[in-house]
Amino acid sequence: MNEALVRPQVSFVVPAYNEEKCLPATLESIHAAARPLGIDYEIVVADDASSDATAELARQGGAKVVSVSNRQIAKTRNDGARAASGERLIFVDADTRVNADVVRAALAALDAGAVGGGAAARFDDSAPPYAQRLLRLVAGTMFWLNLAAGCFVYCRRDAFEAAGGWDERHFAGEEIMLSLALRKQGRFVMLREAVVTSSRKFTSRSLGESLWIMLKLVVQGMGGVRRRESTSFWYDGRR
Repeated sequence: MNEALVRPQVSFVVPAYNEEKCLPATLESIHAAARPLGIDYEIVVADDASSDATAELARQGGAKVVSVSNRQIAKTRNDGARAASGERLIFVDADTRVNADVVRAALAALDAGAVGGGAAARFDDSAPPYAQRLLRLVAGTMFWLNLAAGCFVYCRRDAFEAAGGWDERHFAGEEIMLSLALRKQGRFVMLREAVVTSSRKFTSRSLGESLWIMLKLVVQGMGGVRRRESTSFWYDGRR
C-alpha cells in the first residue's frame, strides 16, 4: 500500500509528565475536535518519565505513546514530533482542551499558505480572578506580538524542521523562540478561536509565590529560562 495513503494528515503531539488527572480530558477533546472534520489524524503522547498512569491512560485514549526521559518540555515535544507521521503538526499541552473550531481554523490557515501559528487561550473555571486577569494580559500581549502560547501551536512539518524545532536550550519561553523561528519561514497566523488550559500552576500556589517566581524570571532574563532551577514554576511537579 502507498505510504501516502495511510499517513495521517495531522499529528497531534502531546508532551506529558505525570498527567493522569488532565490527560484523558485532553485526548477526548482532540478526538471530539478532529472526528467531525473528517480528517485522518493521530495522537502522539511523549511520556517524559512519568511515575503515574500517564502512559496507560494515553494508550486507552487512543494515542501512540513514545517514552522519553528528558524532563525538559522542548526536547520532549521534539521527540514527539520525530515519532509523528503527519505533515501537519499540532502541539497541545496535556492540560489543554481543544475544540473543532480551533482545529478547523488552524488547518484552514495552513491550507491558505501559513507555515504555522497559535491560538487564543483562556483558563478553566477554577482559575482565581488574578490568574484570569494575568492570562488576559500575557496572552493578549503575545497575540498582539504574533507569538504563540505553548499550550497550542500548529505548523507544517517542513517549516518546523527548517526552523530547527523547539529550542532545547530553553526550559521556558520556548514557544516564543519557535514562533520567531517559524515567522522566518513564512506567514505565522494567530487564531482568534481559543483553547482552554488548566490554571493549576496558580491554584497550587499563593498569589505572592507566583508573583515572586515571575519577578525573578524577569530579572534573570534569558539566562533564567535556560536554567532548570530558575523555572520551578513549570518543573517542580506541583499539580
